Amino acid sequence: MNLSEISPAIALTPLDGRYHAQTAALVEYLSEPALNRERMRVEVEWMILLANGFAGNDWKPIVTGVKPLTEQEQAFLRSIPEEFGAQGIARHAAHESVTHHDVKAVEYYIDDYLDSAEQVLGAPTQLTDLKTLVHFACTSEDINNLSIARCVKNAIEHVWLPGADAIVGLLAQRAEEFKDMPLLSLTHGQPATPTTLGKELAVYVYRLGRQLKHVREQEYLGKINGATGTFGAHLAALPNVDWVAVSHEFVENRMGLTWNPLTTQIESHDWQAELFDTISHTNRIMHNLCVDTWMYISRGVFAQVPVKGATGSSTMPHKVNPIRFENAEANFEISCSLLDTLAATLVESRWQRDLTDSTTQRNIGSALGYSVLAHNNLLGGLKSVHPNTQVMDRELDDNWEVLGEPIQTAMRAQELAGRSGMERPYEKVKELMRGHSISQSDVESFIDSLDFDDETAARLKALTPATYVGLASMLVGYDRP
Repeated sequence: MNLSEISPAIALTPLDGRYHAQTAALVEYLSEPALNRERMRVEVEWMILLANGFAGNDWKPIVTGVKPLTEQEQAFLRSIPEEFGAQGIARHAAHESVTHHDVKAVEYYIDDYLDSAEQVLGAPTQLTDLKTLVHFACTSEDINNLSIARCVKNAIEHVWLPGADAIVGLLAQRAEEFKDMPLLSLTHGQPATPTTLGKELAVYVYRLGRQLKHVREQEYLGKINGATGTFGAHLAALPNVDWVAVSHEFVENRMGLTWNPLTTQIESHDWQAELFDTISHTNRIMHNLCVDTWMYISRGVFAQVPVKGATGSSTMPHKVNPIRFENAEANFEISCSLLDTLAATLVESRWQRDLTDSTTQRNIGSALGYSVLAHNNLLGGLKSVHPNTQVMDRELDDNWEVLGEPIQTAMRAQELAGRSGMERPYEKVKELMRGHSISQSDVESFIDSLDFDDETAARLKALTPATYVGLASMLVGYDRP
């Protein structure tokens, strides 16, 4: 039997199959039915505005011959998207199978509801005669750009940002918890000036915090201005209406978006490119965190808590593999590739319109889905690791040569203060420590061999690799932009 013939349909992508439970929250905002539901919201709110006006228009109907809608009539219209479920999806699909146009199918779907308005309301209503008000003076892109902007905005605010915030929140908590825990640094993979584990986590808190601030401040632009952005049909039908004011009112106050006054047939998608670039950048920072944590695990700095009953290797029973971080890495990479493509493709359109954006934007859910999946893996991974202080202490105690930096820097200061015997400080320390195994006694003997003042000598001899962490603990306090 062909797998494609099995019902219900087998998912093609892992987001809707193996990983569905982890990404299902995005279905509410970025699936095809979610988009159609949002299109219905845009259409009915446009009808309500045209019929009832707004404060700047003295609450008069904008379209001549239409009476203001009653509260019951408005509630009926708003119920159309709210009741869009399995039956509605099938009905919309039936319309689209004829129209071969998804937005036109939405228009006809609303028409069907208007036919039933009198029966539902239990009284005569003008709604049954208002089919011509549906999609009035609109091009499909007037509906689409607003719907997509609202879908993406809600997905970011309700799903993507909470997941990212959870990671940053956990990192901030751990940074504070481990701010005094000394850690041997490795620059170029070689022992270097010690830091603290908390300070290194705080670096990521700060980096990610900046990007999440950009996401929170992101503008979501929208337009409703006709086939080529000129309000041509609007003026031809009703030349005395201030359509610019109507458009501004609808986009800003009814749709909750930022009004774009100058567009072609499409809203130019620059805001999408900005947002997707920022999310891609955030993904890459988190990818860096995955790699660093993976290497800390490999080095023994982090120990993993085994999942009861889980198998690390099919042949090596002892293995506890850092698979959450590896899965997160891979899914961040897939997300970035999709987001980068979206950002590059969506900002270009041939003259006033081409359709490359239409099919491209249908992949927004996948792009964010892989990022959300990676968030879940990364968060689970971070929760499963804890510092191995025995390894950390041993690494520090095995690398007394890292104190060469403070000693030669103190020698520079002493020489500049006029103390003799401090010339060529870098070279002297290099000769002692480079390529050698250095012990505490070696360091103390070297300090004693130089003519430091008593206070400086005592301060240097009190240093150990574990205490040579500078202001690392204090810097954790600067972990949020």
